[in-house]
Amino acid sequence: MAKTSAPADRIAELRQRIDDANHRYYVLDDPSIPDAEWDAMLRELQELEAANPTLVAPDSPTQRVGIAPSGTFQEVRHVIPMLSLGNAFTDEEVADFERRIEEKLGRRAPEFSVEPKLDGLAISLRYENGRFVQGATRGDGATGEDVTANLRTIKAIPLQMRGQGWPDVLEVRGEVFMPLAAFKAYNERAVKEGGKVLANPRNGAAGSLRQLDPRITAQRPLSFYAYAIGVVEGFDLPPTHSQTLARLRDWGFPVSALNDVVAGKDGLLGYYRAMGDKRDGLPFDIDGVVYKLDDYDGQREMGFVSRAPRWAIAHKFPAQEQSTVLEGIDIQIGRTGAATPVARLKPVQVAGVVVTNATLHNADQIARLDVRIGDTVIVRRAGDVIPEIVRVVPEYRDPHAPQWQMPTQCPVCGSEIVREEGEAVWRCSGELTCAAQRKEAIRHFASRRAMDIEGLGERFIEDLSDLGYLQSVADLYKLDLDDLLEMKRRADERDGTTPETVKSGKVATKWAENLIEAIDHSRNTTLERFLYALGIQHVGESTAKALAAWFGDIDLIRRLPWPLFKRVPDVGGEVARAIGHFFDQPGNQQVIDDLLARKVTVTDTHAPSAKLRDGLDLASLLVDLEIPKVTKIRAEQLATAFPSAQSVLDAPQHNYVAAGLPNDTAQALAEWLENPGNAALLDAGGQALAKLEALTPAVEVTSAGPLDGQTAVLTGTLSGLSRDEAKAKLEALGAKVAGSVSKKTSFVVAGEAAGSKLDKAQELGVEIWDEERLLAFLAKHGQ
Repeated sequence: MAKTSAPADRIAELRQRIDDANHRYYVLDDPSIPDAEWDAMLRELQELEAANPTLVAPDSPTQRVGIAPSGTFQEVRHVIPMLSLGNAFTDEEVADFERRIEEKLGRRAPEFSVEPKLDGLAISLRYENGRFVQGATRGDGATGEDVTANLRTIKAIPLQMRGQGWPDVLEVRGEVFMPLAAFKAYNERAVKEGGKVLANPRNGAAGSLRQLDPRITAQRPLSFYAYAIGVVEGFDLPPTHSQTLARLRDWGFPVSALNDVVAGKDGLLGYYRAMGDKRDGLPFDIDGVVYKLDDYDGQREMGFVSRAPRWAIAHKFPAQEQSTVLEGIDIQIGRTGAATPVARLKPVQVAGVVVTNATLHNADQIARLDVRIGDTVIVRRAGDVIPEIVRVVPEYRDPHAPQWQMPTQCPVCGSEIVREEGEAVWRCSGELTCAAQRKEAIRHFASRRAMDIEGLGERFIEDLSDLGYLQSVADLYKLDLDDLLEMKRRADERDGTTPETVKSGKVATKWAENLIEAIDHSRNTTLERFLYALGIQHVGESTAKALAAWFGDIDLIRRLPWPLFKRVPDVGGEVARAIGHFFDQPGNQQVIDDLLARKVTVTDTHAPSAKLRDGLDLASLLVDLEIPKVTKIRAEQLATAFPSAQSVLDAPQHNYVAAGLPNDTAQALAEWLENPGNAALLDAGGQALAKLEALTPAVEVTSAGPLDGQTAVLTGTLSGLSRDEAKAKLEALGAKVAGSVSKKTSFVVAGEAAGSKLDKAQELGVEIWDEERLLAFLAKHGQ
């Protein structure tokens, strides 16, 4: 907003804007501008009023501390006003403050009590005969709000003073604040539960104390530090402020351990810099430090000006929040495919650093903030924490600005970006082809439980990728000895770590020969290992084993539409969709082609399991497609009336009704089929049914194992064989080996130092096997 030239008009404008901001902050708990902007407006108003004293009004923000109570709580009149402090922003202003005290008192280097300026809410606590009787907010300095019930919920505030020799009446003043770890945990929980997140710890403290229901306040993680006293009756104070704080600590009040006593200007500035260095590591927010002349006689002699003490001042740090303009939202793809929106900002200095980008966490956070490109936003940066947008200033928004939508394609590889129902994170589905995921994909592909390429560690993966030798996992099978030796030489030169032996012409090759041998050895693998190695979202070892057992062939699996994967036990809609999304990406298919072309061989290909036959019918397909309103009964009605998926596609809506579907179900099916992608999915499903029917034997070739249909859980340490060996032997006998105990668990094998899983099994009455029984059972059945 442009500054007007006439002092009276500008003063009126500044007063109105400050009053509006105060109202939003103190009453609505919804701040609209950052502290730095508020400070700048107040300083400008102070300067204008100083230059035009006839324009000073009693209701000017410069004559007040905050804002009048909202009326929601009972008013409390402060016997001694809770005054504001003047602010200093430069070393020169601190030097002037100290010099004025020296000149007034005739002392050199007077002593000051110094303390961090906590970023919370100032409150007053009244004690009578050592018992807490009333608590109030500062309000406008003269009148605050009675929040006694809420303050009683804060464990840091003593309800009864400790020790002895209390005043008849004591008013303790201090700051209620929210520790940073507690603030973060509260917001994480709020995001998970769909609640409202807090803008910052200070806003969280202020809003918590103004809850009408103390039970809500009790759930907020608030703390308290005492920093001053007000009314005192029936007690002689110590001669200094620092001694008074020590007495408060003896009486059971928390006082910051960071408080200190220093002498003169050098002491003040030294403390400011020390706190600045510590600031980022403190467990709470501070926005500066406070200097108070330590001895009370000196305070009384210095007196007050403009409702602020001459003997104290707040030395503010550079603001951690600033306003700027959101110029765009980019998508960054992480190592595991997570798509994170990042705000592109008009450059702004926050906490001494120029900020051009800020995290937006995820699409849900963007929706909660309702942030749009072109918005004026508040950016927060605390220490080394990544800057983040904490709120929008809606009054500056273009009314025609559209809501932001997550892009449908990965900006790195062009694969589809997808999100599972109920999840906050969107992911790129191009696991094998996306450059952003390349290193993680290779690491997983080569891991022991996947392709088991011994010797391919993190460092080699990094260097082979960074230096251009690997564009995908398939390129592992193109590497030769010269590639590895050249990679090592280039990496050493880049890092300045070339060994002296290499410089003298002696190049070690054994490591490279071993790695080439390990890669060659991995070419022959099982289908379950191959599927697991692909790194498909949600496809762990157990799911890979099940897919391999039920379908038997990678060429079949990679071309099935996702609903058919639900034929496999324990594969639900989310997992089936993830598998389908993976194989839908041309880049992933190309990498699989390259792997097979480079002589990676699946050695245990077989026909689909005969168990598939139970679900190879049109009714099951229609249910698995998750068509709205098409239940199992309605699907069976359709399958009876229509011989194939194609006939369902070709039929008009009234034919669905003739088949027995209610009108609303028939309409839902017709609307679902109007989407070309859905129609294509039904068509592909029908064709896949026909193919599977032709491939699937009528009778299972292998007989059922003795543990077929049973679920086992391993816990503790076995002396006779490893956990992996036990799992493999149990699975070979038909058991499913699960990671946790439930009512569906058939038996638990408990070795030495069995823990909570054994307790859970005993609680549920699940059968317990010891190692001796396991080994005897395995031996009996040839394992």
